Amino acid sequence: MDDVFRTIQNKSEGLYKDKGSKFIALAFPIETEQSIKQCLADTRKAYHDARHHCYAYAIGKDHDHYRINDDGEPSGTAGKPIYGQIQSYNLTNILIIVVRYFGGTKLGVRGLINAYKAAAKDAIDNNIIIEKHITKRYRVDFEYAEMNNVMRILKDMELPQENHNFSETCSLEFSVRQSLAQVVFDAFTSIEKAKITPI
Repeated sequence: MDDVFRTIQNKSEGLYKDKGSKFIALAFPIETEQSIKQCLADTRKAYHDARHHCYAYAIGKDHDHYRINDDGEPSGTAGKPIYGQIQSYNLTNILIIVVRYFGGTKLGVRGLINAYKAAAKDAIDNNIIIEKHITKRYRVDFEYAEMNNVMRILKDMELPQENHNFSETCSLEFSVRQSLAQVVFDAFTSIEKAKITPI
């Protein structure tokens, strides 16, 4: 389905060790770039004594927003292999940060790529991959007399609702799978004293 994407269920950790260096991978399910900033700040604080905090993330079904960051490692040896694991598992709305503690022996370009790839893979393998739907949110304003008509659509389409306001003029908000959005929009438009607005 066009409105289905794969992501991880919760936060998880992965670990890889090589020649004394330790690579701790942290995988987070994320929705916004703001949440990424918070995860990065929290991780840098928690692992403040680590030499590198490399990461990659993807947001949106088609990776509309993505970024890789080597954080001081040789170019292409950290963020790219982390992102490669996100791609190979066909995941999105995910952030993986790999924290490196240097063990005193250089690993070389190939060794670094393998280490960041293995740590990221371990974090994903220690998680649960789930499917979610891309949704659209709407607000419906309607007169009290149309309550039954509005509620029938919401019930028939099994739409989750919130922010109800049932006074003389009523309103509520709901979300719907993207693939069903037009059908639901048309259904509410057909109610004479109801107005549906994307939010």
